[in-house]
Amino acid sequence: MKKMNASKVVDTYNIAVGGVITVLTAIFGPHWYVFAAFLILNVFDYITGWYKARRLKKESSSVGLVGIVKKVFYWLIIAIAFIMSYVFTMMGKDLLHVDLSFLTLIGWFTVACLLINEIRSIFENLVECGVNVPKILVNGLAVTEKIINKEDNDSEGK
Repeated sequence: MKKMNASKVVDTYNIAVGGVITVLTAIFGPHWYVFAAFLILNVFDYITGWYKARRLKKESSSVGLVGIVKKVFYWLIIAIAFIMSYVFTMMGKDLLHVDLSFLTLIGWFTVACLLINEIRSIFENLVECGVNVPKILVNGLAVTEKIINKEDNDSEGK
């Protein structure tokens, strides 16, 4: 069997990584890394949620399936946000003759909110598993929860 020399391994690696990045850029555009980060966070959240359930002896395949479906729906929300912003931008250009390109920010804002939600969920899972998460992150979670609960209570009172 032939041995591969180091330069051939590096060349093969570069071709593979370059190919993956090219495909991701073609699908998601030049900011593909944002979507890749969101996908990685989806996986981390699922793993930490599974571990938390296992540790608390509340493991359930149906609950796990619900978690996976929820992640798929997050991707659907992102797609809808970008489709909606694209359609409105094109309507403004073609029908109204108004520049509505700022509406693309709806998609990016949606991604940013869902990224924060995934990160928060991962930290919550880790805290519930007894992992020593830095206090600033735990306090940030507490503040976020208070703000969300306050907004929910305010909207129920209306």
